[in-house]
Amino acid sequence: MNTQEMLNIALKEAQIDYTPYDTEIFVQGDNIKKVLIGVDMETPELLLAKDMGYDCVVGHHPKGDHTIVNFHKVMDAQIKRMIDFGIPINKAQKMLRKKQSSIDLSSHGSNYDRVPSAARLLKLPYMNIHIPADFITEKIFQEKLDNKFSNDTFATVGNILDEISSWSYYDKSVAKPVIRVGGREDYCGKIAVLMAGGTNGGAEIYKSYFEAGVGTIIAMHVPEDVKKAVVEQNIGNIIIAPHMATDSIGLLEIVNKWREKGLEVDCMSGIVE
Repeated sequence: MNTQEMLNIALKEAQIDYTPYDTEIFVQGDNIKKVLIGVDMETPELLLAKDMGYDCVVGHHPKGDHTIVNFHKVMDAQIKRMIDFGIPINKAQKMLRKKQSSIDLSSHGSNYDRVPSAARLLKLPYMNIHIPADFITEKIFQEKLDNKFSNDTFATVGNILDEISSWSYYDKSVAKPVIRVGGREDYCGKIAVLMAGGTNGGAEIYKSYFEAGVGTIIAMHVPEDVKKAVVEQNIGNIIIAPHMATDSIGLLEIVNKWREKGLEVDCMSGIVE
């Protein structure tokens, strides 16, 4: 198998027919049989993979080239999600622009070639798959909660937390699901699982969801300023599903497809298997 075929399998599993800005093959490769994959795969992991005889390294988080310089553009994927939850398209676009501008300013001057250049020197196929895996995670997560709670008007934040905590995804995770805003006895209302779209959109994005009728947002992480703002807004709840274990959900769906095609795939660097 080659790197493009590996990427195509991931895109198909995510049900998208394009390569997102935050997903890229940095060093192409053919005749790949043995793969090392992790959430964050940088130069130390590349050296490890080379030393241990792997044919290809795959990371989740963007680490180079277009995935860094154009990372802010992938946030446009959040607009469709916002529309799905009743936020007007014009408001969704404007709410995202502030965060996109901030990301663009910071990433434009970054050393975007640092890790890809190491992979080229090592002559080691290297790629990353970000939002396709996150789309898979988000879809699985939302469907499981909808099936369980969509008809339960009086479900509480505690009920949601207990349900998520019971899932096998978190059995081996050191970090566990937690309530960051709200209390166990608070009614959860409509649930929005927000795990794809580059990065957290910020306090204004969360506010727009709550104003559109969402009661509880479930995400993989929440910055302190966003948490503080949501507490002050006093209209919504936030549950955090631990970042590494939750990223692993979509990544392992892709990994299992590769394994079905005959690849030997080993997981490390944050993937909880």
